[in-house]
Amino acid sequence: MNYRHHFHAANFADVLKHATLLRLVAGLQAKEKGFLYLDSHAGRGGYDLTAAATGTTREREAEWPNGLGRIWGRRDLPPELQAYVEAVRVFDQTTRTASGGGKAEGDFPRFYPGSPWLAQAALRVQDRALLCERQPDEAAALADSFRGVRRCSVQAMDGYTAVRAYLPPPERRALVLIDPPFEAADEWTNVITALREGLARLPGGTFAVWYPLTARARVDAFYRQLLALSKLPPCYTVELLIAGDGAALKVWGCGLLVINPPWGSARPLDAMARWLAPVLAQGDGAAGGVHWLVPEV
Repeated sequence: MNYRHHFHAANFADVLKHATLLRLVAGLQAKEKGFLYLDSHAGRGGYDLTAAATGTTREREAEWPNGLGRIWGRRDLPPELQAYVEAVRVFDQTTRTASGGGKAEGDFPRFYPGSPWLAQAALRVQDRALLCERQPDEAAALADSFRGVRRCSVQAMDGYTAVRAYLPPPERRALVLIDPPFEAADEWTNVITALREGLARLPGGTFAVWYPLTARARVDAFYRQLLALSKLPPCYTVELLIAGDGAALKVWGCGLLVINPPWGSARPLDAMARWLAPVLAQGDGAAGGVHWLVPEV
């Protein structure tokens, strides 16, 4: 596997994914009972944005200025983005203090949290986190990062296997983030299998699947396979296109499929995605919003 997320950290896809994740966590916390947060492809947890332009063999253009960089410091953010930016700010300040590192250029952050840190920082004492990463070096960095953090376990294992192994949890409630790199040709099949098995083990669990919108992604075929699942619960997609599908971009958008979403989460996420589309646009045809695949009854 060649994917390394630090090249892409804080890009437009991370903005949508991480703001949505925090909204889902908050939605589940509307109920007092605790839940398990399971991150299937956790990465290393946090990233140094000054390294984002350093490739393995050559320099590359950093992606965060066209993502987080476009909303950082704005005063007109929707509430979901306000919460996200504040969480990033806290992580950056805490990490800089601990490492003695300086700031990035201008007023922008230097350190950016991945989904493990964003979710874990938002959990209550009755909630817990299980973070899975199968790449050995990333898993080792993740374990070091979360050493000593209570009610948080790091497993060096395939996240799809974790769905089978750890559901249902004792809490009988879960938020499962499936966020694969989409390098494997059978990634969609793996996702569908994980959802089928996960829903069989925990029918009321909340599952969020991040996916790219590219010529290779074949998301329409994914939707067809998804809708063919037996007794598919209510679910929607929240998508962000930064340009139309004819743009000269390798990735022109992304989305999250949310199964068994927390009550009331669709409307604010729809407003957030619509707000983001013109702000993060990189070409004509930018758009955003929520679309229900299986409506709530």
